[in-house]
Amino acid sequence: MTNPQASDNGPICVAVVGSGPAGFYAIEALLKSETPVRIDIYERLPTPFGLVRSGVAPDHQSIKGVTRIYEKLLADARVRFFGNVTVGRDITHAELRTYYDQVIYAVGAQSDRKMGIPGEDLHGSAPATAFVGWYNGHPDYRDAQFDLTNERVVVIGNGNVAMDVTRALMASVDELATTDMADHALVALGQSNVKQVVMLGRRGPVQAAFTTPELKEFGEIHGVDVLLDSEDFVIDDISTTQLTNEKVASRNFAVMQEYLQRQHAHTRSIHMQFLWSPIEITGENGKVTGVVVERNRLVPDGNGGVKAEGTGIRRTIAAGLVLRSVGYRSVPVPGVPFDDKRGLLPNQDGRLLDGASGAVVPHCYVVGWAKRGPSGIIGTNKPDSVATVNAMKEDWPTLGGIAAELRDGHAVEALIRSRCETVVSYAGWRCIDVHETAMGSAHGRPRIKLTNIADMLDVAKE
Repeated sequence: MTNPQASDNGPICVAVVGSGPAGFYAIEALLKSETPVRIDIYERLPTPFGLVRSGVAPDHQSIKGVTRIYEKLLADARVRFFGNVTVGRDITHAELRTYYDQVIYAVGAQSDRKMGIPGEDLHGSAPATAFVGWYNGHPDYRDAQFDLTNERVVVIGNGNVAMDVTRALMASVDELATTDMADHALVALGQSNVKQVVMLGRRGPVQAAFTTPELKEFGEIHGVDVLLDSEDFVIDDISTTQLTNEKVASRNFAVMQEYLQRQHAHTRSIHMQFLWSPIEITGENGKVTGVVVERNRLVPDGNGGVKAEGTGIRRTIAAGLVLRSVGYRSVPVPGVPFDDKRGLLPNQDGRLLDGASGAVVPHCYVVGWAKRGPSGIIGTNKPDSVATVNAMKEDWPTLGGIAAELRDGHAVEALIRSRCETVVSYAGWRCIDVHETAMGSAHGRPRIKLTNIADMLDVAKE
């Protein structure tokens, strides 16, 4: 289905705000359309690829191979990259609606959810997102400080991000030094005194959110034991049914049963503890000293599942660092409706909704975590983005069409460059990419990341 007015005057012009996987899968779907399109990507950092660059664990290099697909899309003549440009500052939501037929928000979930317990703001209590950004070289977190002088760290949560953080803390630095982990993190982890990471899950081992490959990786970390408590594996009837019906839960349970049988021979360990909830982070002189946890039991939730219920039994786990991985949320974009309660951009089938009236905001769309919340893996974003693009195509007959003189994109580029001192184009990103990979190659690594925006911009100018 095409929009005659737009196609007669030139291609349909689309702005994509954000350059993570969801944005690129939307771009891919648009470029496959028979209707001509022109797409501009807006990214606040000088570098593209979102969480593939700054969220995927350094020791999972094969996952980062997906960027080869994104690179081909960036190189397409119908696509332009505007890096180091912040929507809401350098160009507004209202201006995007003026210069483009359609706007896609692919802004992800950049912030974390808090637990809402006493002591959460003590020094030494931090979101896992900050720790991940720190060791992945994200410019926002390059100067973050994490106390690794104590022997124990508590990681709250048992999803894949919690697993990644735990593995980074316990893996051999010599092995990590062959990855693209940020140099400052390699130095700090090389000096770490951490000997144990305690992972806390509020529900049981059957309900854990991690994947089986991540779980198996724990058992492959050299010189590290995986500890479990046998009492956590006395399961209820509902959990037994889950094991029968859910393959991932069953596979995870089998791996953990094998860990329970292992002999413990090392001084360093990962202790996976289930059915415990943090209720307070303790501290002295403003610094974390431990976590007070309460024992849970599982009770029916009324929907065929189980929920955790406190028993009143409490204990304190001594620790010098607490990292919470209990969920993520999007952050508001100035001028764009935002659902603060759910932490995402309100939408219906990918169409952006006005927060007050609930009406559709014409020709504005959402993809990825900003659309559905922080769920799924990288590949989950592809069908999600395709669904939003299908909604966009359904709306093409209703497009009024932007002014003819704006359709070639020269005017919006002039506007951005008048406001932003250094705009990083695709060519600029390629300069950064070549620089990083050359530095890495000289040291037997996939790349050595630039972590300072000023340094990125200097290289991009080449």
